[in-house]
Amino acid sequence: MGSLTQLQESVIIGSLLGDGYIRRVPGRCDALMEFNHSFKQREYVDWKFEKLKNLVRSKPKARKGRGNRIAYRFSTKQLPELTQLMNIFYKNGKKIVPSNIKLDSIILAVWFMDDGSRCSDSDFYLNTQQFSIKNQLKLLDLLLKIGIEGRLNKDKEYFRIRFLLSSIPRFKMIVTDYVIPSMSYKLGYDPVET
Repeated sequence: MGSLTQLQESVIIGSLLGDGYIRRVPGRCDALMEFNHSFKQREYVDWKFEKLKNLVRSKPKARKGRGNRIAYRFSTKQLPELTQLMNIFYKNGKKIVPSNIKLDSIILAVWFMDDGSRCSDSDFYLNTQQFSIKNQLKLLDLLLKIGIEGRLNKDKEYFRIRFLLSSIPRFKMIVTDYVIPSMSYKLGYDPVET
């Protein structure tokens, strides 16, 4: 897509399925993307920044959020490629799942690092509560196309994706090489090597 490398496009799409968001500043032609995570995840934010640094004007910065939360964040430049992605990932200001995307290992790994969780060796989730049920069903279909089965699982009042136990080994095989060390705890691996 335009000046984006395949790696950059995958990082951006994985982020859009997770915590990332694209917006257009009023009066401007093109959109920008914001990456905003907890300060505790600064290694992950720095990794994203390194992959996207030719699309960015300044390095990530810490910023006080609500309450005691300290965020660590950066934004891209305004780019026509991001405007194209905004047009396919947002309808009426709400994030959706486009029909024409395909998952790859990097998209899935970034999505999991953004919004994945593991409660036990048999409970792996993608926290997709931000999406409608219809869009979550699309996500389940996308996962099935790469051999990962899941179901919608009610979490309080909203739904999220839970991987079937039989699909967890395949999921790990696909993403393990792309999950950075500081996020490997989400896969059940100890991020500290001894």
